[in-house]
Parts: sequence; C-alpha cells; structure tokens
Amino acid sequence: MQTILLSAPYMIPFVERFVPILEHYSLKVIVPEVHERMSEEEILAYAGQFDGTICGDDRYSERVLQACLPKLKVISKWGTGIDSINREAAARFGIQVRNTPNAFTLPVSDSVMGYILSFARQLPWMDDEVKAGRWEKLMGRSLSECTLGVIGVGNVGKAVLRRARGFGMKLLGNDIAPVAPEFIAEYGVEMTDLQDLLQRSDFVSTNADLNPTSHHIMNARTLAMMKPTAVLINTARGPLVDEAALAAALQRKQIAGAGMDVFEVEPLPLDSPLLKMKNVLLAPHNSNSSPAAWERVHWNTIRNLLDGLNIAHDDLEALQNKR
Repeated sequence: MQTILLSAPYMIPFVERFVPILEHYSLKVIVPEVHERMSEEEILAYAGQFDGTICGDDRYSERVLQACLPKLKVISKWGTGIDSINREAAARFGIQVRNTPNAFTLPVSDSVMGYILSFARQLPWMDDEVKAGRWEKLMGRSLSECTLGVIGVGNVGKAVLRRARGFGMKLLGNDIAPVAPEFIAEYGVEMTDLQDLLQRSDFVSTNADLNPTSHHIMNARTLAMMKPTAVLINTARGPLVDEAALAAALQRKQIAGAGMDVFEVEPLPLDSPLLKMKNVLLAPHNSNSSPAAWERVHWNTIRNLLDGLNIAHDDLEALQNKR
C-alpha cells in the first residue's frame, strides 16, 4: 500500500469527502495539522513516510526533497503556483511536480476588478463616512477616464484586460514573453516597457508568475515611477512586491493606495505597517475563492496524484459524482 500526505489547506476541511476516494485506490492517507502551509521542518517530520503528496504552498526545498527520497514519486499541487517547490531539484531526483494551470483565472481577475472599482468609486471609504454619521461626498472616477497597466499578460492578466476593456479603460501590458498579436489587436492593448507602463497607469495590477525576473518587480525604484494618484494591486504572489518599499511609498504619498491579497509572509504579520493604513485594502490570500473553481481543482489534483503514482482511475468520475 502506498501512502500520501494530504496537506492542501483547501481540502483538509472536507477531508471526509476525499479520504474514502483515496482509500478506494489503496492509498493510506496522512493528514497533518496545517496552518496556511507546511514549513520545511514540518514536512521533514514526515520525510520518508509518503509516496505522494497533495499539497498547498508547502516548502519543498532541495533539502526536503532529498530527505523524502527514495519514496516520494509525485507532488500534486492544489492550484497553479508551484514557486514553493524546487522544480529543478525535483526533476533531478525524478520526482514529478503536477499542478492545475489556469485554475483560478476567473475569480482572481474578478478580484482585481473589485479592487479597481473600490478605489475608483471610493466605495469602502464612503461607507465608512456614512456609517460614522458624516454625509461626505468623496470624489470618484469613471473607469473610462483611467488607464490600467497589467504586469504579466498570462491567463489572469488577459482576463483582467478583457474585463477592463468592458469598462472602457485604456489598457497597457508588459510581459517578458511574447503575447499573441490577435489578443493585443482584439482588446486594444498597448504592450510597452515597465517604466512607461508605471508612469502612465492609474491602476497597476501585478499578474506575473513568481520567478527570478519578477521577484520584487515592484520595489523602491519602480514604485517611484508610478503616479502619486495611482493604485497598486497584487493578487498574484506576495514576493512580487517589496512590502517595506510599498509601505514607505504609501507613507510618503508617492502612490495613492494599494489592494493586496498576497504577502511576502503569510499570514500578514501583526506588526505590518500596512494594517494601519486607510488607503490600503487587504485580504487573506483569498482572490481564488470560488466554489466551482475549488471543486474542479480538488478533483484535478487527485487525478494528477493518481497519474503520478501510475494508478488507473477510470472510475474516478463516477466516484466523484457520488460525492
């Protein structure tokens, strides 16, 4: 019997649905206690005990992967982002890394537009004023008056631009990889360099993958390029933004605000200066929230695990429909 470590925090609350399915395929299931994600040390406590894992953003470093040999065969990541896994080391050790690309494109892009609308129309702040007994009419902007710059024109970036086009926004894009000319032409996106995008945009949305070229792409230097009336939105990966530099830029009023769903350290530390700023909207890494999307990812992640363990699963859809 093979053993798996089920540590995906979005599946653990519903573990009674999934453990019987996994046991149906003769898999023993270990469910550890997980707070957001497993650290290296927490994974090492189980090293050598599992053949495969269904994980979240657990820290599978080279040290951890090596400790899990020779038993570990597959890491099935719940969701899309796999930057917490050392893929080069996994490939060298013969450990498969599988994920679900394009898993949360729609809810994440909806969240970006939610932040844009909140800031443009001043909705949270007018709500505060009225509830405090003040009939204060704050100045809003029509999105048709605004320019949106998207850094990272992949699946989510394209979805954000499609939505923004419907509001009549002027659209700028930046990416290190070529973007299909058909998409650019159809949606009227102007591809430009990072400095030009930052200097012209009223809203900047970071939608890039986390990699060596995008780490801290928003830093003291690039934040200083933005308009003092501009807003930064990050729903992708926390380390795309240097949070200390962001806090400083907000305090100096170099930029007008920020909408942040992801952070360099999660949960966001209680001493973060962002928590005390009225011009910042914060969320707990929840822009992927969508019952339909979660359900698809649950079953795709199980399917990826079974494929990685070479377990036939022709009856998985029938078992899924019973759940």
